[in-house]
Amino acid sequence: MRHLTTSDYRKMPWANGLGVTTEILRVAKPDGGVLWRLSMAAVVEDGAFSLFPGIERNLTVIAGPGFDLVGPGLKLRADPLVPAAFPGDVAISAVGVSAPSNDFNVMTERSLPRPEVRVLRQSEALAPGGTLCLFALDAGKVEVAGTVVTVARHDLLVCDAGVGARNTGAAAVLATRLIL
Repeated sequence: MRHLTTSDYRKMPWANGLGVTTEILRVAKPDGGVLWRLSMAAVVEDGAFSLFPGIERNLTVIAGPGFDLVGPGLKLRADPLVPAAFPGDVAISAVGVSAPSNDFNVMTERSLPRPEVRVLRQSEALAPGGTLCLFALDAGKVEVAGTVVTVARHDLLVCDAGVGARNTGAAAVLATRLIL
């Protein structure tokens, strides 16, 4: 298991230049492209999202009121703590931004199975299977493979395939299961 903290993350401009993202973890393909990536960003006004050809995206609002995701043939609501999946190569815009919202993003190469993204509230568990990434929305404790780990707000635990987890004391943990 790896335990990453906010000091391990890096800030970088959005691909479209309209904002800044905090890259939490990136796993690259041999050619340097993205195999999968976890990041955070702030959506502070209506505007276009960056395009990521060949990438599937999953966005979860982790703070703020949320907004609509609108594009050709697509309209999704990005509500707090409700994952919203959409293709990265469709021109999507945030619409109806009434106040700043922070979001957690999971990006995976389209050839991979879609990730499972869900919120683990206190005492909820996630069965073993795939690589687990546990993002703490608040400080608390998370049990991974029988070991209790103390996490600070926005820490990330990356757990080996086949490990289960349980939220034992954080208000909420965003769990992402990747099948690689």
